[in-house]
Amino acid sequence: MADIKRISPTIIQHKIHLVEEAKPVRVLQCWLYPVMKEAVRKDILNCLDNRIIYPISDSSWISPVQVVPKKSGIIVIQNNINKLVPTRIQIGLRVCIDYKKLIITTSKDHFSLPVVDQMLECLWT
Repeated sequence: MADIKRISPTIIQHKIHLVEEAKPVRVLQCWLYPVMKEAVRKDILNCLDNRIIYPISDSSWISPVQVVPKKSGIIVIQNNINKLVPTRIQIGLRVCIDYKKLIITTSKDHFSLPVVDQMLECLWT
């Protein structure tokens, strides 16, 4: 978190361009298990402490938070019939925000970003 470069909102603010007939969408938060709620709370407090996000109370757009397991390695364990089974180990939870409804209402960019693989291929040839 400390390595993330921040730009002051007084210098520049990002603007999301919406389609003309777009109306604000408020999606309710789904129920979360207590372990997931704790992961969300820790992640939000960490982002607030590092000034990556800031509190806002009057937004007309609300998107739900999703909690997914972090990708990790695979280990082989023995099951109850002595068969070796590959099993993915979970080392933590990742907090994500579901922006599907917002993405639907944004206008398409005429200058989309190029595919990273194609850019790297051009550099090496």
